[in-house]
Formats: sequence, C-alpha cells, structure tokens
Amino acid sequence: METQTNFETVEIGTKESTKLEPANVKIVKVSIEPVGSKDAKKVQCEVKHPSSETLIKVSSAKIERKGKLEVGGLWFNLDDDNKIKKGSLLASFLNFMQVKNVKELEGKQCQTVEDDSGYLVFKAY
Repeated sequence: METQTNFETVEIGTKESTKLEPANVKIVKVSIEPVGSKDAKKVQCEVKHPSSETLIKVSSAKIERKGKLEVGGLWFNLDDDNKIKKGSLLASFLNFMQVKNVKELEGKQCQTVEDDSGYLVFKAY
C-alpha cells in the first residue's frame, strides 16, 4: 500500500548522500533524450560505475578546445546534411572515443572526472 506524502511538511534529511568518485566506467546503453520545451536533444549514456550497483547516467563531457578545458552537454545537433555538427562537443567526444556514431559508444570504457558542481562527466582529453 502506497502512502501519500504531504510535501509541505517534509523536513530536511540527515543522511549524507553517497558521492561516486571519478572512475573508469563502461557505457552500457545510449539514448537520445528530448530536453526542455524547445525539443533540444541530448545524448544520455547509462554507465556501469565500479562503486555503484545501479547504472548511472552521464550526459556531459570535459574536452580540450583551443588549449583550454571546458565542460558541456552532449547535445545532439545536426548540420544541413543531417550529420552531427562538426566541431560540436558531441563530435569531439565521438572522435576522442574513436567511434563514428552514438550507438558505437555502447560497450566502450571511458574515464570520468568531476565538473565544477561535483557531477561526473566523461573525460575526453
């Protein structure tokens, strides 16, 4: 039997959330998900982290561009030929992973690092 929660009276929890450390992860499943109201699409990778029993989702990468490191989302933007935009962060990540398309990421291993907010992102530099 499911209990109803009165959200207005929910108190602050006392348990520390478990934080996953950067590690080498295996990409198990890849999907392209709509984000926001403007029908933008983002690549979502479900990965197996060595310290987690459940799959976690990673949809951003840290790359090197013009000598500087930058973190960004794996946005699925197409050019006029319906191909992934050359020079995009997603294209840079696919090149780093040595694959031709998003589906080929499945089964690949990739190192993760933390972004400025403490979330895990793919390391692609």
